[in-house]
Amino acid sequence: MATDYDAPRRDEVELGEDSLEELKARRVDSQSGSVDVDETEVAENFELPGGDLADEELTVKVLPMQADEFRCSRCFLVHHRSQLAVERNGELICRECA
Repeated sequence: MATDYDAPRRDEVELGEDSLEELKARRVDSQSGSVDVDETEVAENFELPGGDLADEELTVKVLPMQADEFRCSRCFLVHHRSQLAVERNGELICRECA
């Protein structure tokens, strides 16, 4: 339940003076008629026009590792030699993993 921290506070004496009808009316007023909606469920059912790429084929040209590149033994990414930080026991480690 949301709390209005800017509203003036009431003493406990004043709270005890509220009638049962007033409390019931406040409770009904504070409840909203809207239902909580699961946003992930709505997003799963939402499709963009032209968003179906199931029949599309990606064409990417893959190049072999060049002479001035190395593969990090920790993250397994290919980096340029300038990113080489350490070479331990034949293992090459990039700056990000060092």
